[in-house]
Parts: sequence; structure tokens; C-alpha cells
Amino acid sequence: MRILVVSQYFWPETFRVNEIVSELTSRGHEVTVLTGRPNYPEGVLHPDFAADPSRFSRYAGARVLRVPLRPRGTGSLRLMLNYWSFVFWGCVKGPWLLRGQAFDSIFVFETSPITSALPAILLKWIKRTSLSMWVLDLWPDTLKAVGMVKTERQLRVVGLLCRFIYRRCDLILGQSRAFVEPIRRWAGPDVRFRYFPQWSEEVFDSPAEHLTAAPELAQHANHFNILFAGNIGEAQDFPALLKAASLTRHRRDIRWLIVGDGRAAPVVREKITQLGLTETVFMLGRYPVERMPAFFATADALLVSLKADPIFAMTIPGKVQSYLAVGKPILGMLDGEGARVITESGAGLVAPSGDAEALARQALALADMAPDTRSHMGESGRRYGSKHFRRESLMNQLETWLAGLLRLQSTRAS
Repeated sequence: MRILVVSQYFWPETFRVNEIVSELTSRGHEVTVLTGRPNYPEGVLHPDFAADPSRFSRYAGARVLRVPLRPRGTGSLRLMLNYWSFVFWGCVKGPWLLRGQAFDSIFVFETSPITSALPAILLKWIKRTSLSMWVLDLWPDTLKAVGMVKTERQLRVVGLLCRFIYRRCDLILGQSRAFVEPIRRWAGPDVRFRYFPQWSEEVFDSPAEHLTAAPELAQHANHFNILFAGNIGEAQDFPALLKAASLTRHRRDIRWLIVGDGRAAPVVREKITQLGLTETVFMLGRYPVERMPAFFATADALLVSLKADPIFAMTIPGKVQSYLAVGKPILGMLDGEGARVITESGAGLVAPSGDAEALARQALALADMAPDTRSHMGESGRRYGSKHFRRESLMNQLETWLAGLLRLQSTRAS
């Protein structure tokens, strides 16, 4: 198949769309990627790309076409400009870059913003082909949950935009089964929806016991290390995490390690100092995804959290699959689907979203647990992840669905 992938984010930014592209090309499909200029998460143009953009014109055999994009920078206004600059240039320059090319399918990778699908809708009309979209971030509900949409009128306006986008998709994939109802609320009951969860990145395929420990964590080697990895933002509820760390500070053997970056990182850093947690909570900065297995191998428990909100209860954070893959106990502070996966797999202990006291109790319980018991938790999680989130099986499904759309399109044309 000739597949066009439209995504605001792409390599060297680290998102699962990169693995979708490499997997499709390895299976013999001709893949073209329409994306922006890499600037996530720092908010400035990736220095290697700025030095030599030509190095980033091909990825795993796929051709990569990039449109101008205003970097995210800092602040809500610059973020909105970043979102809409991709829409504008994707619609203006995208068709020109793709002129004369035919495609059997267009695939949209949709983590915020959903507006990144608008150039794909235009290209669907121009190329007369099918459009599928993988929804990882559920708009407009997520915007309300993080406070970016504050009134019901604003919510309705964004909802109408979502309705316009959803109804022009031939297939919508959702990273959680719980997404089907809110998507149908905007798209209508006839929308073709399929459950398509995330998987662990390829770098996490080796179990933790086979990995080399990260030297950056050597100073924490004699402690019980609870490690959070990933985006530091509003959705992760760091106020509650820091409160839980404060409640366990009497245990000098417990340390909370934060590996990652995000828009809330400066505030979190300031709060750690204000709360007197500099000997308990350590922000280690952001590292490439290729380094993360070494950090996971050094941790005693891996932490995942989401704010208390109905929309987040529908979500399975992508880090859960990666945590499961390395076979380490998981400590969660979340509700709904994410909590279900951790509990059902036997991979760890969970506290309700926003309940810092319960999270502190679960952290103490893990720290006091026999090492063999924690090892059993990790192994149970690894088996569950292999059964339910196996990358090869999921890619087989995606390939089958895209081929089905092509057959349906051919039938309608004949």
C-alpha cells in the first residue's frame, strides 16, 4: 500500500508514530510522512535538525516531508500558535509537496492537538482516498480537564471542530476502549471505531535484569527508588505526588526520582525547594528514550499518575505499557482504565487519582515488601503486557484495517 502518515510530531521527536512508520516500511509498504519541524518537548527547534535538515528527510525507508512550524516555546499563546501554524502550512504547503502523488490510505497520528488532522482532511479530498486517525488524546474533553477550555461555550466550539474532524474519518482508532462513547457523542453512532492500544517501545524489549544500570543513579543505589518517567505537566498531578513524597520523607531510604521534562517542570522544581524535599525528591532532567531502559533497570518501582478527572480515567498512559515490558513493580495514582490494567495484571499497587495519602501508603507498602514479592509483581506485569500489548500483533491489526479500507474504497469505485 501507498500510505501517507500525517503527524505534527515525528522523529527525532520520540513518539510511537515513529515505530508505526518503521514497521509499515519493513512490511513492504511505501510510506510518506507529512510533519512539522521538530521542537518537542523543549519548545525550540531541535539543534541537529537546525544544523542539517537534510539528515532528517528519510526515516526507516520512508520519505519525510516537513512544513514550517512555529516552535512551541513557553506559554499558552505560543502553544496555540504552534498548533495552528501546522494547520496553516500543512494545508498550504502540504498539497504542493505531495503534488502528483497518489495514496491508498492516509493515517493521522493524533495526540494533542486534534487540529493536526485538518491538513489530512484536505488531502483526503484532493487525493480521493480513505482517512484513518489514531486518537490518543481525547478532545475536547482533555482541554477541559487541564483547564485550557474554561467555559461551556468554548467547549461547544471545540466540540464542533472535533465533530467536523471525526465525521470525515473512515476509521477511528482509540487507545482505550473507554474512548468509544465520547467519540460517538461527537462523531455520531455510525462511526467506525476500533480499539488500538499503545505498546512498549522497542527499546524496552529486554527485561530489566538484562539491562545495565544508569550511572546517573549511582548516588541513589542504596535507597528504595520510585521513578517517574515522562512528561511533567498538568495532567500528571505533581502537587499530589509531592504531597505523597512529603508524607514519606520520614523514611530516609525512600527516594522519588523524576526523569523527564515538561511545561510544569519549573513549578515542580520550585515546589520541591519550598516543601523542603530536596533530600527526598530529585529531578534528573530529560534523557533520550534510548537511555530510559537503563533508568528503569535501576528503579525499584515505576510511578505513573493522572489527575482525578473522568477523561483521564478513560486513558491508559503510554508509559504503562513500557513499565510492564521491563518487569518492574508499578506504583500508580490513577483511576479507570490505567488502574484496571495495573490491578488486573498484578503488576503493582494503585491509589486513587489525587489521593496523596493513599499513594504514600502504597509507596511504603512496596518499600516494605519482600524483594521476591516485588519481583513476582514485575514478572506478572511483563506476561500481561506481552499478551495484551504485543507490538507485532497490534501492527498486524493496523495493517489489516488499512487494507480493508482500501478494499472498501475499491468496491465503491467499481
